[in-house]
Amino acid sequence: MVVKVYGPTYAAPKGVVMCLIEKEIEFESVPVDLSKGENKTPEFLKIQPFGKIPVIQDGDYTLYESRAINRYLAEKYKNQGTELLGKTIEERGLVEQWLEVEAQNFHPPLHKLVLHVLFAPIRGFPSDPKVIEESEVKLLKVLDIYEERLSKSKYLAGDFFSLADLSHLPFGYYLVNQTGRENLVRERKHVSAWWDDISTRPSWQKVLQLYKYPV
Repeated sequence: MVVKVYGPTYAAPKGVVMCLIEKEIEFESVPVDLSKGENKTPEFLKIQPFGKIPVIQDGDYTLYESRAINRYLAEKYKNQGTELLGKTIEERGLVEQWLEVEAQNFHPPLHKLVLHVLFAPIRGFPSDPKVIEESEVKLLKVLDIYEERLSKSKYLAGDFFSLADLSHLPFGYYLVNQTGRENLVRERKHVSAWWDDISTRPSWQKVLQLYKYPV
């Protein structure tokens, strides 16, 4: 059974594609052009009523929200590819903990930063310097906590690569490569080493080869 993944050109779906590759799951990509409003068509809204990407279809099963999708894929196909959820209940707990940290603490300020630094000029709305400054301050605090954590373990949930690490790549790519703020990562020895490790994984490199970022 081939898993369909919608919208892999964009950031969040790239994490799903990486998960599919890590789990050695055969997949088919379905382009969705947000600039043309293809995510707001009646057909698309039938599978994602909020008009967001990514969405997957695994046979007759449809699922949206990237973190939920990746948890599902890692659990359903746990007997193949890379173990991304941990081998024990304690490891799973740490994976879930750091997934929540990414969702609640890392992603929100980074998303605002990317929106106002990178996309505001493209989309023609004013960039807010106050939002940029506040987002940077919040992100710095999070990265300081990461630095402390990564001084004690190779990856966020322990000494194994997991969904907790993978989830940082789609928007982390913008931070390191396109916002002019690579120093936020590079000034932190352990965060920098961790980023180099996860961003050079063959699966992520394959994602970047297959699907270029839209900007």
